[in-house]
Amino acid sequence: MSGNVRLLDDTLAAARAEGRAALIAYLPAGFPTVDGGIEAVKAALDGGADVVEVGLPHSDPVLDGPVIQTADDIALRGGVRIADVMRTVREAHAATGKPILVMTYWNPIDRYGVERFTAELAEAGGAGCILPDLPVQESALWREHADKHGLATVFVVAPSSRDERLAEITAAGSGFVYAASLMGVTGTRESVGGQAEDLVRRTRATTGTPVCVGLGVSNAAQAAEVAGFADGVIVGSAFVKRMLDAPDDAAGLEGVRALAADLAEGVRGRA
Repeated sequence: MSGNVRLLDDTLAAARAEGRAALIAYLPAGFPTVDGGIEAVKAALDGGADVVEVGLPHSDPVLDGPVIQTADDIALRGGVRIADVMRTVREAHAATGKPILVMTYWNPIDRYGVERFTAELAEAGGAGCILPDLPVQESALWREHADKHGLATVFVVAPSSRDERLAEITAAGSGFVYAASLMGVTGTRESVGGQAEDLVRRTRATTGTPVCVGLGVSNAAQAAEVAGFADGVIVGSAFVKRMLDAPDDAAGLEGVRALAADLAEGVRGRA
């Protein structure tokens, strides 16, 4: 069965045709529970997100700040497994028809098996995978199986990436390029800063693939700022924080839905 890379491509193209950036939400699978995580993904999409990245919780999440680390810890203590991640993708996509990616570090895929992981993600209706710690020069096996199963391979670029390195990364990737707006871990910021705009400009000089910015965006005003120069705005910690701070699960879901609606206005320039 083929995955949904084309749905991802079409979704990003449709946002561009509307003269706006896409809104991409991140939420970890298994948080606060597997069922609760599925409902959170659906809430983000119902609220206005165009795409969701489902995080595969990891015990050593080097890119993730304290908010997402806390959620990952809750999910891992709850016993989340890769099968639960696949179920999250399957049920969220089936309920909404929107593209769902998995964001994961490489080690769990390597241990699980590349062929098995890509086949199951495609069968679940997944659109692809974001692999923040997989070096491009070591990605041939992954890309072979991802291409075979119709899955996007999204690589991360950073402000420290030299132009020739950007060209190497963007040539190997598909779906979109994840531009980390600053050096450091995930988390909300007071300002996204000028580094992101410069990184998008330099990345676009190497590729026609959409460039989406993550790390630091937490409100509609920041989303509108980033939407002014990027093809997509990625928001993670702010969604997770709404759930962590909520008095109960129902309030958490409403918080996710409300934040998605607010950010959706931002990427449309209505903040």
